[in-house]
Amino acid sequence: MRKEIVKVVVVDDHPLVIEGLKSSIGMDETIEVTACFENAEDLFAHLKRKVAHVVVLDVNLPDINGVEVCEKINSKYPHVKVLGLSTYNDPSIIKQMVKNGAKGYLLKNVSSKELGIAIHQIHDGLSYFSAEIQKILADSIFDNNRIPKLTRREKEILALVAEGITTPQIAEKLIISPLTVETHRRNLIQKMGVTNAAQLVKMAIEQKLI
Repeated sequence: MRKEIVKVVVVDDHPLVIEGLKSSIGMDETIEVTACFENAEDLFAHLKRKVAHVVVLDVNLPDINGVEVCEKINSKYPHVKVLGLSTYNDPSIIKQMVKNGAKGYLLKNVSSKELGIAIHQIHDGLSYFSAEIQKILADSIFDNNRIPKLTRREKEILALVAEGITTPQIAEKLIISPLTVETHRRNLIQKMGVTNAAQLVKMAIEQKLI
């Protein structure tokens, strides 16, 4: 039997998803969800004060995207393991998460049983990637010219960025918050493998995404 209860922190921007994850993870008596947060700021405030073994982290957050959060956790709290859990199945995002320190990555259609296995495995110092993620990563090796898969909202924002529209203007036009716009912009930059908005637009034109 395991002597140590694995203390898990869940970070996701959707309260309903958080409740579902708490329920799923709670089915394993050797894992305890000690805290849940909807943004990175609250997560880091918690990590300063409390013990956490594993952070189950979504990529899409309202203040800082999960890729950057992963890097900061790895830098400031290297003893804390990160398990990516998201709807994002783009290999460029997954690879960046791993590069920034994530020890595992799952999609949100994962079963409660597999989620528990993944948490224990990375807590024990190993890595865990679902069969679906392994296939996505393997396929990407043989498809270097693969065009990144963008969501409908990302395509909308990309087109507006290309027109030179500012973040506040985009937010007003799409009736979303400026923070959400910035999150999408950062995700686009990550997916396209560029470092700034100018390169993003150039790459989008070359790939005929706009």
